[in-house]
Amino acid sequence: MRPNRPTVMKKTSGRRALWLWLGRSLICLAGLAATSNTVRANDSPPIENDSPLIQRFKSQWRAQDGETIEQVISNASKVAQFVPRMWGVAELDQNEHVFVSWTRHRDDKSDEEYVITWKVALDGTIELASPYAKPMELGWRAFALSLIASEVKDGERDANLGFLHDPANFNFVTTTQGRLGDLLRQGRCTIVDPVGVDYLPKQNDKPTEKGDLWRVLLVVNCNIPGPRYFTYNGVITFEKSEGQDWEPQSSFAKRIAAFPPGSWFSHLEPKEREE
Repeated sequence: MRPNRPTVMKKTSGRRALWLWLGRSLICLAGLAATSNTVRANDSPPIENDSPLIQRFKSQWRAQDGETIEQVISNASKVAQFVPRMWGVAELDQNEHVFVSWTRHRDDKSDEEYVITWKVALDGTIELASPYAKPMELGWRAFALSLIASEVKDGERDANLGFLHDPANFNFVTTTQGRLGDLLRQGRCTIVDPVGVDYLPKQNDKPTEKGDLWRVLLVVNCNIPGPRYFTYNGVITFEKSEGQDWEPQSSFAKRIAAFPPGSWFSHLEPKEREE
């Protein structure tokens, strides 16, 4: 099983049996999976485990929009290549962890599984410990978009481009002008690749760099008058830190947040006019 971001699933046989994040805990979790009488590789929805810790986790965990973990997993599995397999519990470094394993395809083998892990602290607080899965904290659409974007990067067949390019699915990003997806529709913009919905943890060895934030990156073509570097392959980037609002980062994103559709390019800076 592998907990890290599914951008290395194919042609990386050296990592196929490694728990990259859990490190030495491979033996513990592999043993749990091997001995559990609830493990059947191809069942869906994920195999239930009647552990009190898992039941408490499911009753307490919520995405920022109020969705339960079961809603996030169920909805994401309908649009992305995301096949949940089993729930489990492990004790690592004196902390209890809840995890769910999954694969991209129903016929994938056990060494092609990924894992999403949550740490349950002694005081009962829950922390999602798999950074690649942190978009699920924004809701099921953000999680599904992050999975599909990874499928596209990895060259997976049958990635759900319709879902990935639908502006309505980006309405979880809010601005002072309204929801991002609605604004893109009103601005006659279509989404093209690449698309990114990611969580960026701060690197301890790089304290000056940004981190611990969600980032949405879109490339769009807009059928409106305006500078070509905006309206053709224009880059829209928003970022959000824990407990904060979404903040525009790219020049186009700042215009979307500042002006209503139809007025994005009514006010051009002198440097922009020169370009």
